[in-house]
Amino acid sequence: MDTPPCLALDQVSFAYPGGPEVLRDVSFAMTATQHIGLYGPNGSGKSTLFHLMTGLIHPTQGQVLFHGHPVRTEKDFRAVRREIGLVLQHAEDQLFHPTVLDDVAFGPLNLGLSPAQAREQAMQTLHHLGLHGFENRLTHRLSGGEKKLVSLATILSMRPNILLLDEPTNGLDPQTRERIIDIVAALPTARIIISHDWDFLARTTSQYRTLRQGKLVADAPFLPHKHTHAHPLGNEPHLHD
Repeated sequence: MDTPPCLALDQVSFAYPGGPEVLRDVSFAMTATQHIGLYGPNGSGKSTLFHLMTGLIHPTQGQVLFHGHPVRTEKDFRAVRREIGLVLQHAEDQLFHPTVLDDVAFGPLNLGLSPAQAREQAMQTLHHLGLHGFENRLTHRLSGGEKKLVSLATILSMRPNILLLDEPTNGLDPQTRERIIDIVAALPTARIIISHDWDFLARTTSQYRTLRQGKLVADAPFLPHKHTHAHPLGNEPHLHD
């Protein structure tokens, strides 16, 4: 008997009240080993898709399935959120405690760990992300890149089985961007990443989906472009594979 997908959407449609349909008959299934890049124009419904997967909003049609079972109620989705971590596009939306340690320990506390266990798990996560020494820093005084790293830490401290990352490199300086790439690429965790940064997706995902006119399609868009490149011995005759 085949193991059901860990997360699936079955003919899901969604429209905000009084607005047009954002998603239409979207079906999707994800296994525990997939690393998926998700592309689509601004306003195409990418973040909406993540919110449906985690129960922040509910389909106007169709259903969300978790390990093969429909999830509909807030109680159902609390179980989903124990395994699926959503990193929001804007880090400030994810950070609401005075200190970094308070923010990173909040998720493990909500999962039922004791304060001591939550603190230990938070400290381990900060150390793993190269943020040792940040625990007592005030979150509102962090730089934009530091806030992005801490927002990622708040989710990784809960040890999710699936990561949903919404534009994780948007607005970052090159050094922090590379740091995020290294962290995400090293994670064995199944993931879906929304991004317009194709180099980032190429280095952190292996499959692509595109949201186009409310539909989810299994491809990456073809975008004609010009580019320059440099590499050793570039002045010698050579071939590109």
